Amino acid sequence: MTSPSGQRPVTDAPTPIARQWTVASDLMLIEPVVESIVALCVTAGFSARHCSLNVPVAVTEAMANAMLQGNRNEPARTVQVSVALDAERLCVDVTDEGVGFDLSSLQQSPNETDWFEREDGRGVFLMRTLMDRVESAGPDAESGHCIRLILHRT
Repeated sequence: MTSPSGQRPVTDAPTPIARQWTVASDLMLIEPVVESIVALCVTAGFSARHCSLNVPVAVTEAMANAMLQGNRNEPARTVQVSVALDAERLCVDVTDEGVGFDLSSLQQSPNETDWFEREDGRGVFLMRTLMDRVESAGPDAESGHCIRLILHRT
Protein backbone atom coordinates (compact mmCIF):
# COMPACT_ATOMS: atom_id res chain seq x y z
CA MET A 1 0.00 0.00 0.00
CA THR A 2 1.36 3.44 -0.87
CA SER A 3 0.54 6.94 0.30
CA PRO A 4 -0.66 9.71 -2.07
CA SER A 5 2.98 10.81 -2.46
CA GLY A 6 3.81 7.35 -3.81
CA GLN A 7 5.96 6.40 -0.85
CA ARG A 8 5.37 3.40 1.36
CA PRO A 9 3.96 4.38 4.75
CA VAL A 10 6.16 3.94 7.80
CA THR A 11 4.80 1.41 10.26
CA ASP A 12 5.77 0.69 13.85
CA ALA A 13 6.01 -3.03 13.30
CA PRO A 14 9.04 -4.18 11.30
CA THR A 15 8.69 -7.02 8.87
CA PRO A 16 9.57 -10.30 10.59
CA ILE A 17 13.10 -11.40 9.74
CA ALA A 18 14.54 -14.91 9.76
CA ARG A 19 18.16 -15.78 9.05
CA GLN A 20 20.30 -18.88 9.49
CA TRP A 21 24.03 -19.61 9.49
CA THR A 22 25.94 -22.89 9.66
CA VAL A 23 29.57 -22.53 10.68
CA ALA A 24 32.42 -24.87 11.54
CA SER A 25 33.56 -25.02 15.15
CA ASP A 26 36.13 -22.27 14.69
CA LEU A 27 36.09 -19.35 17.13
CA MET A 28 37.19 -17.00 14.34
CA LEU A 29 33.81 -17.56 12.66
CA ILE A 30 31.81 -16.16 15.57
CA GLU A 31 32.40 -12.45 14.98
CA PRO A 32 30.95 -12.21 11.43
CA VAL A 33 27.75 -13.96 12.53
CA VAL A 34 27.42 -11.75 15.61
CA GLU A 35 28.00 -8.62 13.52
CA SER A 36 25.23 -9.70 11.13
CA ILE A 37 22.81 -10.30 14.00
CA VAL A 38 23.64 -6.93 15.57
CA ALA A 39 23.07 -5.23 12.20
CA LEU A 40 19.63 -6.85 12.00
CA CYS A 41 18.84 -5.56 15.50
CA VAL A 42 20.00 -2.04 14.65
CA THR A 43 17.83 -2.03 11.52
CA ALA A 44 14.88 -3.33 13.55
CA GLY A 45 15.21 -0.49 16.05
CA PHE A 46 16.55 -2.24 19.13
CA SER A 47 18.15 0.08 21.69
CA ALA A 48 21.79 1.06 21.44
CA ARG A 49 22.53 -0.83 24.68
CA HIS A 50 20.95 -4.01 23.35
CA CYS A 51 22.91 -3.70 20.10
CA SER A 52 26.26 -2.85 21.63
CA LEU A 53 26.23 -5.07 24.74
CA ASN A 54 23.39 -7.53 25.30
CA VAL A 55 23.15 -9.12 21.86
CA PRO A 56 26.86 -9.39 20.94
CA VAL A 57 28.00 -10.69 24.33
CA ALA A 58 25.19 -13.23 24.77
CA VAL A 59 25.38 -14.58 21.21
CA THR A 60 29.19 -14.76 21.35
CA GLU A 61 29.00 -16.73 24.60
CA ALA A 62 26.37 -19.11 23.22
CA MET A 63 28.35 -19.77 20.04
CA ALA A 64 31.66 -20.21 21.91
CA ASN A 65 30.03 -22.66 24.33
CA ALA A 66 28.53 -24.59 21.42
CA MET A 67 31.92 -24.85 19.69
CA LEU A 68 34.14 -25.50 22.70
CA GLN A 69 31.83 -27.50 24.96
CA GLY A 70 29.10 -28.97 22.77
CA ASN A 71 31.27 -29.78 19.76
CA ARG A 72 34.39 -30.41 21.87
CA ASN A 73 36.37 -27.96 19.69
CA GLU A 74 36.23 -30.36 16.74
CA PRO A 75 36.43 -28.26 13.54
CA ALA A 76 34.55 -30.89 11.53
CA ARG A 77 31.46 -30.33 13.69
CA THR A 78 29.17 -27.41 12.96
CA VAL A 79 27.11 -24.89 14.86
CA GLN A 80 23.81 -23.64 13.47
CA VAL A 81 22.57 -20.19 14.39
CA SER A 82 18.98 -19.24 13.60
CA VAL A 83 17.53 -15.79 14.16
CA ALA A 84 13.88 -14.77 14.25
CA LEU A 85 13.21 -11.08 14.72
CA ASP A 86 9.76 -9.52 14.87
CA ALA A 87 7.99 -6.51 16.33
CA GLU A 88 8.19 -7.91 19.85
CA ARG A 89 11.44 -9.80 20.23
CA LEU A 90 14.69 -11.25 19.02
CA CYS A 91 15.04 -15.02 19.23
CA VAL A 92 18.42 -16.65 18.57
CA ASP A 93 18.84 -20.43 18.53
CA VAL A 94 22.40 -21.78 18.74
CA THR A 95 22.58 -25.51 18.03
CA ASP A 96 25.65 -27.71 18.33
CA GLU A 97 26.22 -31.42 17.67
CA GLY A 98 26.78 -32.27 21.32
CA VAL A 99 24.80 -34.18 23.89
CA GLY A 100 23.82 -31.08 25.84
CA PHE A 101 23.59 -30.30 29.52
CA ASP A 102 20.98 -29.47 32.12
CA LEU A 103 20.69 -25.69 31.93
CA SER A 104 18.53 -25.55 35.06
CA SER A 105 21.31 -27.15 37.13
CA LEU A 106 23.73 -24.29 36.40
CA GLN A 107 23.52 -21.67 39.10
CA GLN A 108 26.61 -19.57 38.44
CA SER A 109 27.19 -16.53 40.60
CA PRO A 110 29.85 -13.85 40.99
CA ASN A 111 29.69 -14.68 44.71
CA GLU A 112 31.58 -17.94 44.11
CA THR A 113 35.06 -17.83 45.66
CA ASP A 114 36.94 -18.52 42.43
CA TRP A 115 34.71 -16.39 40.15
CA PHE A 116 37.36 -13.88 39.11
CA GLU A 117 40.24 -16.36 38.83
CA ARG A 118 38.50 -18.81 36.50
CA GLU A 119 39.20 -18.76 32.78
CA ASP A 120 35.71 -20.00 31.94
CA GLY A 121 32.38 -20.85 33.51
CA ARG A 122 30.61 -17.49 33.25
CA GLY A 123 28.89 -17.85 29.87
CA VAL A 124 25.47 -19.01 31.00
CA PHE A 125 25.46 -16.40 33.78
CA LEU A 126 26.18 -13.66 31.22
CA MET A 127 23.51 -14.95 28.82
CA ARG A 128 20.93 -15.03 31.62
CA THR A 129 21.91 -11.53 32.75
CA LEU A 130 21.83 -9.95 29.29
CA MET A 131 18.80 -11.71 27.79
CA ASP A 132 15.20 -11.79 28.97
CA ARG A 133 15.10 -15.56 28.70
CA VAL A 134 17.55 -18.42 28.10
CA GLU A 135 16.13 -21.83 27.29
CA SER A 136 17.61 -25.22 26.55
CA ALA A 137 16.20 -27.55 23.93
CA GLY A 138 17.45 -31.03 23.24
CA PRO A 139 19.60 -32.86 23.02
CA ASP A 140 18.04 -34.45 19.99
CA ALA A 141 19.74 -37.37 18.26
CA GLU A 142 19.26 -35.68 14.89
CA SER A 143 19.77 -32.00 15.63
CA GLY A 144 22.01 -31.80 18.71
CA HIS A 145 21.64 -29.41 21.63
CA CYS A 146 20.08 -25.97 21.29
CA ILE A 147 20.28 -22.86 23.47
CA ARG A 148 17.58 -20.26 22.78
CA LEU A 149 18.21 -16.62 23.66
CA ILE A 150 15.20 -14.29 23.80
CA LEU A 151 15.35 -10.52 24.10
CA HIS A 152 12.21 -8.41 24.08
CA ARG A 153 12.27 -5.07 22.33
CA THR A 154 11.10 -3.12 25.39
